[in-house]
Amino acid sequence: MTDSPYPINHQRLQELMQQAGISTLEELSQLSGVSRWQLMRLQCGLLAKMRVEILLQLAQVLQLPPLTLLSEFSPQFPPPVAGGELTALKQEYQRLQAELTGKQQIVQQEFQQASLALLEPLLLQLPTAAAAAVENPQLSAVNLLPLLTPINELLKSWDIEAIAAVGEQVAYNPQWHELMEGTAEAGTPVKVRYVGYRQGEKLLHRAKVSY
Repeated sequence: MTDSPYPINHQRLQELMQQAGISTLEELSQLSGVSRWQLMRLQCGLLAKMRVEILLQLAQVLQLPPLTLLSEFSPQFPPPVAGGELTALKQEYQRLQAELTGKQQIVQQEFQQASLALLEPLLLQLPTAAAAAVENPQLSAVNLLPLLTPINELLKSWDIEAIAAVGEQVAYNPQWHELMEGTAEAGTPVKVRYVGYRQGEKLLHRAKVSY
């Protein structure tokens, strides 16, 4: 895995601040009008996502030519040369944006392909099962349950799990459960009516419960 660029970029920014007589990031933020969030993005190697005017503001306060600032935080960019500085800055910014967009598209395609691979059995079988149900209204819904397996496998691969099961009796916990009506003290026995989901300790949807 590629190491985070933060430590190196943080050190670079500290050195540039020291040269400009700026002691803290708070002071740099106030003088430049650039938020701490944007400064963090710069240190995290997200220069390609930052607007050109933000880089120009930082360069002015740090008393640097914009192209010099860009070369400090973009290893792909060569050291500045005389003339055409702003044009070169914009060209490199556009190049970085295009590169980032390309990477995002690749990641999205890989994600879609991995998800489709897990859902393939459902995509292939569900239309046939739906047609069979239309032709035979007496077909038991239980026969369709195996089609849910790909969805369960996909959720499992994302570390997403259900909060209890429909019909299960549980002790009411307002962190994970939502009462459909009335009020209840924590620990009160309730029945799950609609499944909720969580990803690790992160709540996605509370399970809906009732007495």
